[in-house]
Amino acid sequence: MINSHLFSHLPQYSGIAWDVIVIGGGATGAGIALDASSRGFKTLLLEQADFGKGTSSRSTKLLHGGVRYMAQGDLLLVMEALHERGLIIKNAPHITGNQEFIIPVFTWWDVIKYTIGLKFYDILAGRLSLGKSRYIKPATTLEKLPTLNREGLKGGVIYHDGQFDDSRLLISLIRSITDHGGSVLNYCKVTGFIKNSEGKIEGVMAKNSVLSAESELKAGLVINATGVFVDDVLRLDHTDNKRTIRPSQGVHLVFDGTFLNSKSAIMIPKTDDGRVLFAIPWYDKVVAGTTDTPLDTITLEPTALEEEIAFILHTAGKYMTRQPKKADILSIFAGLRPLAASPDDLTNTREISRRHKITISQSGLITVEGGKWTTYRRMAQDTLDKAMRKGMLDKRPCVTHDLHLHGYMLNDRHNRLHIYGTHARDIEELTRTRPEWARTLHSRLPYTEAELRWICREEMPYKLEDILARRTRALFLDAAASLEMASEVANIMAEELGLDEQWKKNEIEEYGKLVENYLCL
Repeated sequence: MINSHLFSHLPQYSGIAWDVIVIGGGATGAGIALDASSRGFKTLLLEQADFGKGTSSRSTKLLHGGVRYMAQGDLLLVMEALHERGLIIKNAPHITGNQEFIIPVFTWWDVIKYTIGLKFYDILAGRLSLGKSRYIKPATTLEKLPTLNREGLKGGVIYHDGQFDDSRLLISLIRSITDHGGSVLNYCKVTGFIKNSEGKIEGVMAKNSVLSAESELKAGLVINATGVFVDDVLRLDHTDNKRTIRPSQGVHLVFDGTFLNSKSAIMIPKTDDGRVLFAIPWYDKVVAGTTDTPLDTITLEPTALEEEIAFILHTAGKYMTRQPKKADILSIFAGLRPLAASPDDLTNTREISRRHKITISQSGLITVEGGKWTTYRRMAQDTLDKAMRKGMLDKRPCVTHDLHLHGYMLNDRHNRLHIYGTHARDIEELTRTRPEWARTLHSRLPYTEAELRWICREEMPYKLEDILARRTRALFLDAAASLEMASEVANIMAEELGLDEQWKKNEIEEYGKLVENYLCL
């Protein structure tokens, strides 16, 4: 069990001489903290909100090499991502899977182009390939995708990529950190740096946002892995820091599974404006997206623009017999890609590489920018290796290449609780000992009272949103249903965590406002 900091005081961590403090509890930060702790470094991870609150819970739910990056000629990025895709699936089979994709083709030139291109994709994946790509005839394509528009269809090209639950994988990473002796704190914001007389960083000032406690935390090395917020942290180091992140918003719409009625996903490689569109089966729903909208404002709760919603509805409607409408949207979620760009070139986000960049400031702060979920492990390895080459850490080998993540278990797709890995049996045991907890909390969502009580005891939630958005995916699967069950979930959380009536009232009200961002009003 992870000991939640919410019931202890931040100062207890201030007397420890940490080897590494990682700022940022998303995929990048968690990956770095796991790499550091598994190498034997005394490691502390600090997250200003909840783990994965930002970009890391708002992905397209794909572990992929990136077919469009191959088209852009960035073969090294594709090869790296395909290799890492294979490692994640191997090390966390309980949260990941092999997803079949079909590219519908409407010209014979596209048949040739995508068949050859995806064969090359297979070759780049090497021994970690998830399956061979191939052309299929129109009849077979429609058999696999019964809701696909058949007018002018010349067939389809099948290929394979990985699929996962981003937020659940992140929780597995967080728990893996503690398995290897590291410490993790959510709702703990870094407010400044501790520097010596030479201006070198020796630690951070951090504030617990729940208990309003601020402490000094000393460390030999501090790493900034805060995604779209890296510039904010850099400005704590140097107030005149130039902007280095160009955020790009990606929006997804969630529909009922009947819109696709298939276990296969659709990939449209080039839409009217050059973007890629996916329609992917996920937890009996369909996730459709995404967009690529340059933004100037960075927030923990980005909002989908009307034109982004319209683009997805219009484009999906062109390829499906049943055109989705606003009224069919179950949830809308938006995330910001932390694209690493030159301070002098923050223009077209579609032209900015998804490669990661590691920099070291004069104060000794290491900053990791860019990247994507699929390459989180490699980003972490590169970061620690660079620190060692610069003499900032003792040289120790990376072990995450073959490191099974917390809860590791071969996937049992017939058991809905497989996403909890070996802990599925713990939840099932709760249900056996308390049969009344086997009830689901909403008719449109699968989550049981036993499941939520186990999450409260084991996975560090504090806010209502933590459970409804990230420990479960209720908010992302059916925003209205999640709101309808919010009061009952708050009661369970209050009982399990010892929280009072005022907490419940505040959380229910706050969650109600949050949900408005996910509904198509």
